[in-house]
Amino acid sequence: MTEFSAWVGRTEERRDRLDPSRSNVLLAAIGQPETRAEGDPLPPLHHWLHFWEAKTPDQTGVDGHAKRGGFLPPIALPRRMWAGGRLIFRRPLALGADVRRLSTIDRIEEKTGRSGTLIFVTVRHEIFGDGELAIEEEQDLVYREPSAAAPAPAVSGDGEPEAADSSIDPDSVLLFRYSALTMNSHRIHYDGRYAMEEEGYEGLVVHGPLQATLLAGLAERRLGAPLAAFRYRGVSPAVAGHRLSLHAEPGEAGLELWASQRGTRTMTAHAEGR
Repeated sequence: MTEFSAWVGRTEERRDRLDPSRSNVLLAAIGQPETRAEGDPLPPLHHWLHFWEAKTPDQTGVDGHAKRGGFLPPIALPRRMWAGGRLIFRRPLALGADVRRLSTIDRIEEKTGRSGTLIFVTVRHEIFGDGELAIEEEQDLVYREPSAAAPAPAVSGDGEPEAADSSIDPDSVLLFRYSALTMNSHRIHYDGRYAMEEEGYEGLVVHGPLQATLLAGLAERRLGAPLAAFRYRGVSPAVAGHRLSLHAEPGEAGLELWASQRGTRTMTAHAEGR
């Protein structure tokens, strides 16, 4: 891991404007056509619709991701996934506001799992509005070796609960829209042949950030208040073509949440309100 030590502490800064149209498009895509205008609160995790990093074709790898190197370390392991993260919401952000994001490579760790070598890269983001820190975030990226099949689902053992708080059909149209809104060109989300033949998935893969956004929205509705803290972890791939159920139940401090497909939990989360 010493070859990547120079990347720890590396920083990058981006600026953007919180465009209400992006939130409105996503809300419509998930069946919640609520019109948001400038000055309205930014919906939870909708900052992920901003700070685009568009790459030219020669800067793009065969998987659709940006080629290795640059801000993120040039890790040779070919499979990259967004594994989870943690957020603290310090102050609200309003749609239409000008924002700044300072990103830092916090740590790089090597582990061994069932699929072989894994390298975790944790990126810390600090998002500012009106010169004040609004969101503190850590994102965990994992790089892994190629395999003949995607990681096996980790079935919870409980089966599908009798009733979900809500559910959604993550079809190819929704995945395309979310990929476009987040400038995420990873081919597992829109190229079924690539997802199955090259990366070994059952079908098109539902974005982890999309699942987290759905759970965060459910949490805010259940709590009846803006979020103060949210953490999430992907535990099994979710794929297009199967209903995705969203669940929430009271925990010791806030809500415990999870998304599931066919009796298998695909993401778990914890939320606390203000």
